[in-house]
Amino acid sequence: MLFQFTRSHTDHHEYCEACGQRLPAPGGYGDKQPNRIGIAISVALHVLVALYFLFGPNRKIVLTPPAKEGDMVWVAPLPKTKPSKPKTQPQPEQKPTPRKTQPAKITPRIVPQRHNPNAITQVEIPEQPRTPQPAKLTPPPPQVDDMQAMVEAARRRRGAVPSAESAPESDDDRARRIARANIMGAQGRSANGERNETGGIFDVTNKTFNSADVKFRGWNTNFKRQWLQQVHVEVSGEADIETAVVKKMIELIRKEKPGDFEWESHRLGKVVRMSARKDDEAELAAFLMKEMFPEYRRAR
Repeated sequence: MLFQFTRSHTDHHEYCEACGQRLPAPGGYGDKQPNRIGIAISVALHVLVALYFLFGPNRKIVLTPPAKEGDMVWVAPLPKTKPSKPKTQPQPEQKPTPRKTQPAKITPRIVPQRHNPNAITQVEIPEQPRTPQPAKLTPPPPQVDDMQAMVEAARRRRGAVPSAESAPESDDDRARRIARANIMGAQGRSANGERNETGGIFDVTNKTFNSADVKFRGWNTNFKRQWLQQVHVEVSGEADIETAVVKKMIELIRKEKPGDFEWESHRLGKVVRMSARKDDEAELAAFLMKEMFPEYRRAR
């Protein structure tokens, strides 16, 4: 069994009996006299603080209450400042424009022609006398009993235009003819004023890069009246939308006119006779492309 014994320090021993360390001598933990220097410093600080509060200046900070809503506050105006005079900038000196001097005209120097006997000149070839050719005898005109036939025969010999042909059409006459044809076409009549029960007018609307609407206003023989037919065209397998529109127009034309037909061209200003046959499809397609799309250029 382990027991712990406590011993007092009345009996001084040089070494500790428990741990074996050397013990300090008695009275070595500090002097029992008071610290006089520390007490003096503490007293001096307390005296200085008391003197400051007793003899220090009395500075009271007075805070004015904020102005109420009904009170008026006077604001001192700012001092007036005199407007500063604008500084005049010195104008730049205008440089005199240099006068354009005309170049002196150089008179060409006249060089006298030199007659060099050794110079190469063109040899004058003497003209050969021309042999007179026998004149061709024109056969006498055939005997014509009719006077008018004789006059026409004389005109044909001279190469003159026969009188049956009319004079060239003027611009005013051409404009009137086109306007009259447009009015008759809108009324569904021919140039003679008769009811035209065939043909029609084409119009392309809502055209984009891949689709368009083709309107065909023609005469319907079943109802005896004008009939509007609208077809939506898409590119599908064609090269572009213009080619698809032209092929659809040829298809509509063949339903009305499978053979020859007349096309009133506003671009050319006249009526052109075209063919809707299968053999002439390439020529008709090229013509309609210029009529409907004048600015068309095939993409390469």
